[in-house]
Amino acid sequence: MTRTPSPARRGGRSRAREVLLCAALLAVTVQTAAAPAFARTNARHGSGDCVRTERPLGPEAREVLAIARKAKADLRLKSVELKVTSDGREVLTDALGESMTGVPAEPDMHFRAGSVAFSYVGTALLQLVQEGRVRLDDTVERWLPGLPKANRITLRMLATNTTGLHDYVTDPAFLAELEAHPFRNWTPRQLLAYPYSHSFWYEPGTNWSYSHANYLLLIQALEKITGTRIDRFLRERVTGPLGLDNTRNNFTPDIPRPALHAFTSERGLYEESTFWNPSWTTAPGAVITTHVCDLARSAQAIGSGELLSQRSYRTLLNPGTVGLGHPTAKCPATVCLEQTEARHFGLGVIVINGWVLQNPSFSGYAAIQAYLPSDRLAIAVNATKTKDTPDGNMAEVVAQRIAAALAPESPLAIG
Repeated sequence: MTRTPSPARRGGRSRAREVLLCAALLAVTVQTAAAPAFARTNARHGSGDCVRTERPLGPEAREVLAIARKAKADLRLKSVELKVTSDGREVLTDALGESMTGVPAEPDMHFRAGSVAFSYVGTALLQLVQEGRVRLDDTVERWLPGLPKANRITLRMLATNTTGLHDYVTDPAFLAELEAHPFRNWTPRQLLAYPYSHSFWYEPGTNWSYSHANYLLLIQALEKITGTRIDRFLRERVTGPLGLDNTRNNFTPDIPRPALHAFTSERGLYEESTFWNPSWTTAPGAVITTHVCDLARSAQAIGSGELLSQRSYRTLLNPGTVGLGHPTAKCPATVCLEQTEARHFGLGVIVINGWVLQNPSFSGYAAIQAYLPSDRLAIAVNATKTKDTPDGNMAEVVAQRIAAALAPESPLAIG
């Protein structure tokens, strides 16, 4: 939903900084012809319950695979992993391209999932509300006494990005430090120092603007409320009940094996970024990795409100953000973005033309989980880059093309 300003590349070229909640992209819809699908003779094709769809493929699976293959070529991607389900039925699970030179990408390879964790945090918060343990409109001063304006900021505002706090990922000083030291381990205190050094964009609750600081603070509040570390809390409330055994927190930059390797030109030179430190992305305990099969299951479960009551699910999809988002003298239109019925931030999710999604993109990884409740259609895509891949979240573009073929009346028009 938001796009982050970026510093100049070395050599004077400019680039777009990718962040957890990726930039809005122009929608791309391309007609593709179905291509014949043949099983490859790789040494391995995934393991456990995340393996390529058995061949021969049916017509719908062939169409999706042809779209993915064409998108990989068009966008000059290094790898594309995807899983598509319809009404809980597998349409296609596959992986194209390479993890590293000579190492084929496989569906069971793990990658960083970034802001997908925010959809879990939002769902878990709503469960606490259902149980009467908190209210969304409780102010947070008892749990976050050091937060400026804590007596006017509510749990709802943190979860919906309506606090007015600056986003540290847009701060030039932070970006410069992150670019210079991609292996640095960041603490919450260090990250929050950046937004705390700025005045609020607006009075809490009166507008909308994306800020990573909001979820960092919300996670801290949830740990105080529950007395449970966030990784354990999310495992108990979300990933465990959903059977997401390959979705887990990491307290170090390591990635569970097998790992899909990432590469990026963010710093001007095309380089491996697999083990750059992701500690800046959110609070410790919610820095997750996953694989594409878990991502598809996550898309379906979160997008359908499987763990929530009907009332809480309605709140997940529209917690009061629709109608917010307008530029002011202090908040430019690039920051305070309009939230409409068709396109708005929910409670840890993004809603676009009925699709419920999250779209992490950072440090060479790009992914999307998207679910269309009306069609019971789930699309999960992860993509990695070559040196010639365009800026932006290219997994979104792959998913947009698949959605255009399978659900043409509900465009996944993220840009």
